[in-house]
Amino acid sequence: MKPLLELYDLTKDFPVAAGGFGLVRKSVHAVDKVSLAILPGETLSIVGESGCGKSTLARMILRLTPPTSGEVWLDGWRIDTMPAPQLRRVRRRMQAIFQDPLESLDPNMRVRDIIAEPLVNFGIVRGRRAVEARVVELLAKVGLPASSLSRFPHEFSGGQRQRIGIARALAPAPDLIICDEAVSALDVSVKAQIINLLSDLKQELGMALLFISHDLAVVEHLSDRVAVMYLGALVEVADCNTLFARPAHPYTRALLNCAPASDPAARGRAVRLHGDPPSPLDVPAGCRFHTRCAYAFARCAVEAPELRPRGPMQSAACHMDSLPEVK
Repeated sequence: MKPLLELYDLTKDFPVAAGGFGLVRKSVHAVDKVSLAILPGETLSIVGESGCGKSTLARMILRLTPPTSGEVWLDGWRIDTMPAPQLRRVRRRMQAIFQDPLESLDPNMRVRDIIAEPLVNFGIVRGRRAVEARVVELLAKVGLPASSLSRFPHEFSGGQRQRIGIARALAPAPDLIICDEAVSALDVSVKAQIINLLSDLKQELGMALLFISHDLAVVEHLSDRVAVMYLGALVEVADCNTLFARPAHPYTRALLNCAPASDPAARGRAVRLHGDPPSPLDVPAGCRFHTRCAYAFARCAVEAPELRPRGPMQSAACHMDSLPEVK
């Protein structure tokens, strides 16, 4: 199957001033040569600690942040260098659901206008009655009544606001929705409802999801494949079942060990994740994880490992061919 979204060596550096009086110029390496593909209808999750580059990667895909280098392709079209008039015609195929629904919804607009905006902007539906009928249909898909139309975002609960954000993202019938920590601001019961809603909508509409999260329980429930990022780079990519059962990178194993689990021993999660990641201003030489890795040896400090296959659906950037068994 042909990929819907393809990323090739996508990189983003942010120049910053460091040292006394800002005389030293350095770069924050937010994303470093990330290559990924998402198939139509697939859910790919990206996980990692805060500051690893997940959201920056999402913003580059959406053309909200220009990449320093690399390429972004959507269904055979290169979009990272696409001129604005041409980009407008393909932008409707990618939509986003953001972390804080109150911040991402215009407080001065009624729900009717929030959801109708992409319908009108992209010329998908014409005529006031037709637009309103489509908005009511979208509200029904996300479990909200038609009486919501004339209300403002502040009149809803957090979970209801996120449903409005989902309805807005669905409005232009996108092929890909990017969920950037879309459930992290919600309490547990509401989070479960939104996850189930996204899963049902994905099955019904056949869209692909790029799901960015630090909640591994959510990722395990929702994902087909998982990509693990550390200090801006991919360290492991695998199908969901393989990654949670047999992680191939020490960082992935440590992340899983830190997550709540009913049976941690069944996944071999005896390795703890110690300390904080190094500063992205000063990424370690060699393997960027070696300063925190329980299995690091001399080669790790001088040679950066490449992301290479470890099985039919798994790749990892580690010098070890396999992780030691955990007793």
